[in-house]
Amino acid sequence: MVTTPPIIEVRDLTAAYGDFVLLEKISFDIRRGEIFVIIGGSGCGKSTLMKHLIGLIAPAGGEILLDGLNISTAAGTKKAELLKSFGVMYQSGALFGSMTLEENVMLALEEFTDLPVEARQLVARMKLALVGLERFAAHFPSEVSGGMQKRAAIARAMALDPAVLFLDEPSAGLDPVTSAGLDELILNLNHNLGVTFVIVSHELASIYAVADRVIMLDSTKKGILAEGPPADLRDHDNNPGVRAFFHRMPRESIP
Repeated sequence: MVTTPPIIEVRDLTAAYGDFVLLEKISFDIRRGEIFVIIGGSGCGKSTLMKHLIGLIAPAGGEILLDGLNISTAAGTKKAELLKSFGVMYQSGALFGSMTLEENVMLALEEFTDLPVEARQLVARMKLALVGLERFAAHFPSEVSGGMQKRAAIARAMALDPAVLFLDEPSAGLDPVTSAGLDELILNLNHNLGVTFVIVSHELASIYAVADRVIMLDSTKKGILAEGPPADLRDHDNNPGVRAFFHRMPRESIP
């Protein structure tokens, strides 16, 4: 279990769309160097929470601190530094189809650095090598598999050497073997580079394989139903909703 200080602090966060409150006054920390997974049933607010954590949506209340800086209120150079400190892999990969994998990875380098083109190409190839795609740098997204597209999206998210990587449903749409390979990649990047991962997932096999700790959101509670290592919650938590999720059973069948 990772016990390092927090890199992300969420304090009394309320997430709402107009008058509809999805999450109400939730608080939790994400520790530096851990693999932290956000889980829960459909409609509980997993993706909405992720969008708040990366600054796409401003909280209706509370605050989110990344390395002590409020991600919603930071401006100017502080905002720019915050944006460079994390990378995001969206569920579909969100690669630009008209660009090669190398060109996709180079995008952030073109936006946020003054490196010459040769240096940007070198960095892009190094990031692709980290995810096992060095031989596919000149390929377009349509020319590689879905799993390889996810890996390329992770390489792009790592372009600026961020301290935190956010992954939205990385295993979605992948077969079990490809998904297991992606889990192994996440573990290797975490172990070898010390990257903090924040992952939205509902894939139990991947959750057990990679997560140091999870929070389980609940739409009825509008908050956090459970928190801890996934195996501990599976084996010891007596809440019917938690047990139903981890044992893949309808809630009404849980004694």
